[in-house]
Amino acid sequence: MKRRLALAVAFSALLAVSACGSSDDDKDAGSSGAAPAEKVVIYSARDKSVTDYVVEQFTAKNPEYKGKVEVLNMGAQEVLERVRAEKANPQASVWWGGTQQGLAAGAGEGLLEPWQPSFASKIDARYKDAEGRWFGEILLPEVIMYNNKALTPETAPKDWDDLVDPKWKDKIIIRDVAASGTMRSIYASMIQRYTPDGSNPQPGYDWLRKLDANTVEYAANPSDLYLKMSREQGVVSAWNLQDILLQANEKMPFGYVMPASGAPVLVDGVAAVKGGNTEGAKKFLEFLFDDSLRASLAKDYFQIPAVEIAEKPEWLTKLDLKPMNVDWDVIGKNETAWITHWNAQIKGKG
Repeated sequence: MKRRLALAVAFSALLAVSACGSSDDDKDAGSSGAAPAEKVVIYSARDKSVTDYVVEQFTAKNPEYKGKVEVLNMGAQEVLERVRAEKANPQASVWWGGTQQGLAAGAGEGLLEPWQPSFASKIDARYKDAEGRWFGEILLPEVIMYNNKALTPETAPKDWDDLVDPKWKDKIIIRDVAASGTMRSIYASMIQRYTPDGSNPQPGYDWLRKLDANTVEYAANPSDLYLKMSREQGVVSAWNLQDILLQANEKMPFGYVMPASGAPVLVDGVAAVKGGNTEGAKKFLEFLFDDSLRASLAKDYFQIPAVEIAEKPEWLTKLDLKPMNVDWDVIGKNETAWITHWNAQIKGKG
């Protein structure tokens, strides 16, 4: 009898321990979240060093996304065309890095998710969509780039019109225009200088034909441009300030000239792609506008943020920025036609 009683007590104790264990397991499962984070695919025109850094910071702060963020780096125009082609079956969740005219086109075609993030109120109305479909992240001055082993600040071109002087024939390399948001914006700005309302692009086409005559080669992508510029296959180009400073910081032999007549200043932005992982996209974009991250990107990655930051890095306080008077609305309406004409009628024929 005593033996039966002892077995019963031991069995009851085992059940109690088992029950406690089950309770802890349930508690752990509940604390890990009701559902695991889903994959976030990002199409980005940002430099890879920037995307690698930001994604590392994002997953460190949000470990549920570790191994679940995929970034595809490509040209800004390529991002637009890819998101457009995938409209019926979106593959991306985030559009990170694009000109305001490209993002506005995407918004108009119903490609972007409207929402109101916490950072929206910090962005000037000029730098965001009124319906919350895209938001300006950084400002990108477009400047003249040169190889500082071949040229000095004194011998480099001083203004845009210097680029069409015959003295620079076969010394200019240009990133292929059609796929690049930066180059599309620079070329469209050169045309719009001559036609404020966009009605007569011919004088701008004539200017671009002279530039084409001086262009020794069109580089397929930014890496190709940097390589050929460093090898002095060409010693002058037109490019965005941030990427020039990033490359120079990596010991590439690049300098820049702030054009005397002014630099087109792009609003470069971000958006959540409609039909993607909206929850993940919103979490990533909120993180992207974190104050400490913005300050870090300004200091170490030479970004000019579209929002105010508490303390500007020294390079930014010393930047002698002279914005060109550009009507981006006119460019937004005409860019596709102008670049299509350049590609068909001017490229390689100057």
